[in-house]
Amino acid sequence: MQPKITAVARCADGDVGNISRIIVDPLSREISHVIVRERGGGVERQVPIGQVEAVPHEEEVRLRGSAEEFRRWPVLERHAYVTIDEVEIAHLEDHLCVEPGEILVPYPRLEQAVPRRRFFTNMTHAIGALMALPLAFPVVKYLMQPMYRPYDNTWFPVGNVRKVRKDNIGYQFKYTRGFKEAFMPEQRIEKNIWVVKATPAVRKAVYGGKDKTFHDDKGRVVWVNKANAPHIGFSGKCPHLGCGYKWRRTKNYPDGVFLCPCHLSIYDAAGKVLDGPAPRPLDVLPMQVSASGDVKIIDVEYKAGVKNQIRLL
Repeated sequence: MQPKITAVARCADGDVGNISRIIVDPLSREISHVIVRERGGGVERQVPIGQVEAVPHEEEVRLRGSAEEFRRWPVLERHAYVTIDEVEIAHLEDHLCVEPGEILVPYPRLEQAVPRRRFFTNMTHAIGALMALPLAFPVVKYLMQPMYRPYDNTWFPVGNVRKVRKDNIGYQFKYTRGFKEAFMPEQRIEKNIWVVKATPAVRKAVYGGKDKTFHDDKGRVVWVNKANAPHIGFSGKCPHLGCGYKWRRTKNYPDGVFLCPCHLSIYDAAGKVLDGPAPRPLDVLPMQVSASGDVKIIDVEYKAGVKNQIRLL
């Protein structure tokens, strides 16, 4: 039996508090720790699941040892974890039967040691493999598409840069475009682009002081992003496995970062990988801004999961 969040936690010599949260191992999808909030003080301690002696019923958890031994367990560092609302773990509900509450998984931190990084790499491979199965058809389609038709270098209007008011803060523009396969009716697909009003330092980090040139399938130049242009547009797909990412402020990154909720890749305002399994920075898109601030882009897509940019569309 798995404990109910808010269940009473008891040691051999009496009650010590209540279960306030749980921590899940993202590989096994089993509970690795229970978080007990002490009575009175409100301190939350992180207790390994191995120290749970028994769960007589969902309202009670019996811990090994005494209350004094319980107070030796470390205090929860909440910023080191994210909730399952922020990261997707396939089939977690098949393993977890606790009542609704805050369920945590470890958060990748820039200062973590190499073994921890390997842990997340393994997690990524295991979870990514499960999540990638239903994507097999579109992946094959994208890989084969360049063999049959040229790149689509149509310009799409997405919005106006007047909405991007603060420097080095990601702003999302959403747009819709149509796709037509051989014998299938045209489909409308919702997509997005993240635009950053970049400071000179961020522009230099993205472009290295050089203009970025985009080519068609014949190698001809179709557009040049100027290195001194104040606005930069990033594809809305994470270069790891193509998930949609978000702009988030966290304790470790109070100014904000791009965070992919699928596998916890983290990028700064210049699209540089700070942490996680992403093999390359965020993909910069061809973008032009009119005198009135209207933004147009070419909807370029690159192959996910590889270090080099391989254009698909």
